[in-house]
Amino acid sequence: MQKFFSFNRNLINKINNSFPFLRSHETYGADLDNMIKNFIKKSNPSVVIEFGGIDRPLLSKNCSYTYIGVDIEEKTSCHNIYDKFIVKSIEDDFSLKADLAISKTLLEHVENNKKAINSVYNSLNNRGYTIHYVPSKFHPYSLILRLVGPKLQKIIIHYLRRSAKDVTGYPAFFNHCSCSKMYKIFKDIGFSNISVKPYYHATDYFAFFLPLYYSVLVFEKLVKYLGIHLFASGFIISAEKINDL
Repeated sequence: MQKFFSFNRNLINKINNSFPFLRSHETYGADLDNMIKNFIKKSNPSVVIEFGGIDRPLLSKNCSYTYIGVDIEEKTSCHNIYDKFIVKSIEDDFSLKADLAISKTLLEHVENNKKAINSVYNSLNNRGYTIHYVPSKFHPYSLILRLVGPKLQKIIIHYLRRSAKDVTGYPAFFNHCSCSKMYKIFKDIGFSNISVKPYYHATDYFAFFLPLYYSVLVFEKLVKYLGIHLFASGFIISAEKINDL
């Protein structure tokens, strides 16, 4: 079976190399990284909180700011990666205050994102900023993920995406994880200057079977062309806390 999957991946790579227009040029990872670093360069935050980064942080420790990690899991290395590490859910309030709060592929694993975003809001100083990448709940990958469940997902990933078997398989709720729903939560909680940028590419999850891969690819290109954000693969949402009263 592994040979079958490898054959499909290799054939897809050959086809995409021959026809570059089939490849996606979306780079949400680079966009997220640039947004975070540009904010740091422009605003010089004194405290940065990363939620859900565990031992795979988006940033490195820097003498210009205090880097705080918050996660429900803990590894020994976390206390070296961050200036301070707190074992806690993003849904829970805590007393620390920051100028920037960030996360990547976390909020789909949170059971109550209204509580989570409210916690983020309360963790920020006035004029604080927050940036998150969130996988969207109505992309074919997300629909299948919820249908399969975390236990079976871990078994499947062992065969289909071995490189990711240690960092995936967590329960995924996708609570309010769509562009419109998340925007509304941010707005209702009190955030200002909210920006949502959708992305549409997640075909790599289907590279084990060529017909499925290209079926999803056509679907992605169609919904992107039509601007149907509901079926995006994910989105970056950013916002500012302004409380000048």
